[in-house]
Amino acid sequence: MADKNEQHKKRQQKVKSEVDARIAEAQTEQGVLQVITGNGKGKSTSGFGTVARCVGHGQKAAVVQFIKGLWECGERNLLAQVGVPFAVMETGFTWETQNREADTQAAQQTWQQAKVYLQDSSIDLVLLDELTYMITYDYLDLDEVLVALQSRPPMQSVIITGRGVHRRLTELADTVSEVRNVKHAFEAGIKARAGFDY
Repeated sequence: MADKNEQHKKRQQKVKSEVDARIAEAQTEQGVLQVITGNGKGKSTSGFGTVARCVGHGQKAAVVQFIKGLWECGERNLLAQVGVPFAVMETGFTWETQNREADTQAAQQTWQQAKVYLQDSSIDLVLLDELTYMITYDYLDLDEVLVALQSRPPMQSVIITGRGVHRRLTELADTVSEVRNVKHAFEAGIKARAGFDY
């Protein structure tokens, strides 16, 4: 048993020295651009978790919601109470509206508020929830989005969520995470639940 404990201790000491060295090398101070994409559930939830983390540290966050605006949103209910500003597209899912012109106009109006957040150096974190669809559907100009992201205050972090992220956004991002769908309750006919799904 003593041998196993000693081997474990040596392995962990090696891991610790490698982690410590990487931490010592990571000295750049800047905001982070993160993309959370993929076909699995949890992209927006992850983004909102980071917003809560930001606010929990006494920092300022802002949220822009594309697509899901008509749904009751537990995160919005909570975070608005602690002063997190929201810009919400409020048209709902595109397969429900079935009106490209109205969706494009709503996306453009919501994007105007997003640009205000992306220029405000007092905002530490901006969540652009479901932004990827706005680019895929050509409701927003990709080049304009890229310029706004590149021109934001240097210490401001941004999280972009949604499926089918454009390659140029992943190239620009500092961190890209993909949520993979293994199994989903909806596929088994289980209804979405308040407090869990929204």
